Amino acid sequence: MNTSFRDGFQSVYGARVLTQDFLPALEAACHAGFTHFEAGGGARYQALYLYCQESAFDMMDAFRKQAGPDANLQTLARGVNVVGLDSQSSDVIDLHAKLFKKHGMTTIRNFDALNDVRNLIYSGQCIADAGLKHEVVVTLMELPPGCEGAHTPEFYADTLRSILDAGVPYDSVCFKDASGTSVPSKVYESIKLARKMLPEGTHLRLHTHDTAGIAVMQYKAALDAGADGIDLAMKPVSGGTSQPDFATMWHALRGTDYDLGLDINKVLEAEEVFKAAMKDYFVPPEALAVEPMIPFSPMPGGALTANTQMMRDNNMMDRYPKVVARMGEVVRRGGFGTSVTPVSQFYFQQSFNNEIFGPWERIAEGYGKMVLGYFGKTPVEPDPEIVALASKQLGLEPTTRNPREINDEDPTKGLAVATKRLQDEGLEVNDENIFVVSTCLDKGIAFLKGDGPLGIRKNVAEAKPKAGKAADDLTVQVNGKSYQVHFDGDKATVDGVAYDCSVSTSEGKSAKSTPTAESTPVTAQLAAKVFKLETAVGNQVAEGDLLLVLEALKMEIEVRSPSAGTVVDLPVSVGQQVQVGETIAAIG
Repeated sequence: MNTSFRDGFQSVYGARVLTQDFLPALEAACHAGFTHFEAGGGARYQALYLYCQESAFDMMDAFRKQAGPDANLQTLARGVNVVGLDSQSSDVIDLHAKLFKKHGMTTIRNFDALNDVRNLIYSGQCIADAGLKHEVVVTLMELPPGCEGAHTPEFYADTLRSILDAGVPYDSVCFKDASGTSVPSKVYESIKLARKMLPEGTHLRLHTHDTAGIAVMQYKAALDAGADGIDLAMKPVSGGTSQPDFATMWHALRGTDYDLGLDINKVLEAEEVFKAAMKDYFVPPEALAVEPMIPFSPMPGGALTANTQMMRDNNMMDRYPKVVARMGEVVRRGGFGTSVTPVSQFYFQQSFNNEIFGPWERIAEGYGKMVLGYFGKTPVEPDPEIVALASKQLGLEPTTRNPREINDEDPTKGLAVATKRLQDEGLEVNDENIFVVSTCLDKGIAFLKGDGPLGIRKNVAEAKPKAGKAADDLTVQVNGKSYQVHFDGDKATVDGVAYDCSVSTSEGKSAKSTPTAESTPVTAQLAAKVFKLETAVGNQVAEGDLLLVLEALKMEIEVRSPSAGTVVDLPVSVGQQVQVGETIAAIG
């Protein structure tokens, strides 16, 4: 399968690619003979609404139109999470399958990061009932050195046996290693056991990433063990955090009995078209690199650049090495869920919190709910100390219940809740909009209202100021840091990220309260974006009252009042970027 236009985009560009920009490359790939594409889902669903301000369903329609009626267009789903980071109710899971069928998809690859088969039963049935092909998944990873338990060939065989025994309908089986860390010998044994277990003729494939530099060896091991297919990508989104390039794998298989079934010269021609189409997009240097530390901190290729892009958005890339270094402990104490979305995001968020706020001082909501059992059963029991901390901080008790049943009882989830939200906002009620709000929440509403920011990161050519006019390109210093800003009409591009903007004089600006010497400043503990304001200047607050909410790395960070008093200053606005140590409120 050609993963360039889904996992390739996610692994290299953090999934932030506009549809109109890649369609010429898709056309060239079709002419090169490709008929099986990864076309959407995963992070390429949410990213279109959060960063591209495009509809994922419009993108899928355009993909089908370009690829033609016979192409196998495959998307990625996360069991009961479908295409969101949070798990969903039954009606949302069912609507996911129906909508992806409606918008031209052929196959859904469906996985659960915890390998909890309960999360695959209903979601798999919905996929089959919608008339789609279901590729059921066993998720793989190598545990950090020194860890033992689960993630063995026998564990994966038991997971597959549970899938078969549960009667989950499927058309093919995939072993998915998002971090690219499973040692080739383990891949071989796992595929060999699966081949013996599956009915004759079952299509079996391996998916991996080249982040740790061993993907070609993994693929060769899988083929030798009896796999039927592998996933590859085209330049400029191949290698490193993505899948190996078609040409690389073609070369590795020369002189063997294996054949990719492609004209490699046509593939190379298509890659030239693809590189030209993507030439303006910023390529993070870490996206193209082999990272030797990945086996110690198993970050998936598809999550690595998504997180580094978000850290760039918040001017925190200098903290990235220390955050990643903390992942080993977070995995070890969290129950050994496979490092693939959403669990990989939970690992990264908790590692981030441990670095920014101090070890285990702040439990990330997703990580905490995972160790408490709200996403399913982890492969091994999480550290009891972490479970207790999560329970205390989140106010939740551990559970062993089926996550879908919990979600069906949650009054904040489901189609009826999303429908009411659309009605309250005066927005059109249709299946697509209901699903967008169910999976993207406030940001889905912002997209539908046209209020979402554009987060595409492209290279900006330097330009000299025109004589007699204000400079279009400026270097701006804020809190001691320099930013390159390019103005073009009502758009400002800051270090490659485009934002809506307006420039005016200070005349007529309303005065704000000025902090006094007796007031207590509230400062940002991390670089983040202001997501919500929960109070206003002049309001009385008690100690611990919520003042505002910041957002970073898909986390909402509540900022509460350090003391009782009056809000005398609130010098921030929704959407504003704040830096570490910046005053964001003052209490008098």
